[in-house]
Amino acid sequence: MTDRLLSSSANALPIHAAPEGALEQLPEAARRWLEATGFKAGAGSVALLPGEAGLAGAVLGLGAPDGQGEAERALLAGALAQALPEGDWALDVAAGLDPTLAALGFLLGAYRFERYLTKPAKPGPRLVLPAGADESAVRLLASSVHLVRDLINTPTNDLLPDGIEAAAREVATEFGAEVSVTLGDALLEANFPMIHAVGRASSVAPRLIDLTWGPADAPRVTLVGKGVAFDTGGLDIKPASGMLLMKKDMGGAANVLGLARLVMGSRLEVRLRVLIPAVENAISANSFRPGDVLRSRLGKSVEIGNTDAEGRLILADALALADEESPEILVDMATLTGAARVALGPELPPFFTDDESLAGEIALASQALHDPLWRLPLWKPYAKALASKIADTNNVTTDGFAGSVTAALFLQGFVRNAKSWAHFDVYGWRPQAGPLGPAGGEAQGIRALAHVLTQRYGRS
Repeated sequence: MTDRLLSSSANALPIHAAPEGALEQLPEAARRWLEATGFKAGAGSVALLPGEAGLAGAVLGLGAPDGQGEAERALLAGALAQALPEGDWALDVAAGLDPTLAALGFLLGAYRFERYLTKPAKPGPRLVLPAGADESAVRLLASSVHLVRDLINTPTNDLLPDGIEAAAREVATEFGAEVSVTLGDALLEANFPMIHAVGRASSVAPRLIDLTWGPADAPRVTLVGKGVAFDTGGLDIKPASGMLLMKKDMGGAANVLGLARLVMGSRLEVRLRVLIPAVENAISANSFRPGDVLRSRLGKSVEIGNTDAEGRLILADALALADEESPEILVDMATLTGAARVALGPELPPFFTDDESLAGEIALASQALHDPLWRLPLWKPYAKALASKIADTNNVTTDGFAGSVTAALFLQGFVRNAKSWAHFDVYGWRPQAGPLGPAGGEAQGIRALAHVLTQRYGRS
């Protein structure tokens, strides 16, 4: 999709950007046409302008002047990729649009998942890179988000744990990173018992994928992603309706691979480590059961209150490994709880951290880049709801309250040495089409996190 971006074009038609109620800023002929056709310049609306020999240009509606932030307004350019006909177009950013974000919005809006379609897609519009835009940043950001979307959209028959491993190896090859994999029963020998327990019922062996990049003496930044290729719920089986989107339960893994591309592509001065426990939570004679007690890598025992809360189990073993190196920043991303969606909906993932400075940086980056994130509290009194009578902890509570918070508290119990830790409970899915893309798999939070890491570790 990044081929939709042009360095220049002598034949490009102009695109004007106009806030709602401000059509007088446009050329007179365009204004008259828009008024006659009832165009109101609502956010993300697009109108084509006629000329003597065909099309003369287009107008992008920006909505009410105080209706969006600067980044959200620029990203509305994604609507152009969906509404304009084939041809070359040039966006006028004189209306105050950030040129880099506008170009990024266009490429994100142009995304389509067409792997399984037999009918060739129609060619779409191409955009001339707006003046002042950072082309390398735009292309890196767009390709990384597209990777996340492609992985989440791919059905499980083509993306089981071995497929997640293949995707990680492809990213590693692109940037010269190293990958090691602990596979199957070797997980027990290497002391990853919960990853093994969750994934052993599948016909495709569970594994821990370990990617490393950068100088060994650089600040350590470790990313952990939940890689459940498909989640039946295990013996606490989900209803059919609950399984329809479970191909996306590896959305945490997809997002950390996208974030890793941004870190490596920006050549940040870090020692990057990416850990992905990749499993299928299947059902078989050797499935782990409700009431089982599992021993974790950390040594803590976990009573299984529900086999459908498997993601936190595999993350716990991976977090314990990551924590052994005392990284400066430890981030985990997971499609972890429905409670997060009940609290904040699909577009606003919650994050959790005790590091006030990091929390502030994430919040500012989220707002500045329109990459929505919202901090929720690690409310310690709720941890008692995870108590077990026969083990050190249970993997779920019995009261059903504050599910996203208690899941985060469960994970925090496996992090002791990291200087900063943050947990992101992402949805990984766009339920409805919008200017930034169609319904389907979605990257969430990685642009904001990449910005935070760049501010800290970017090359001077």
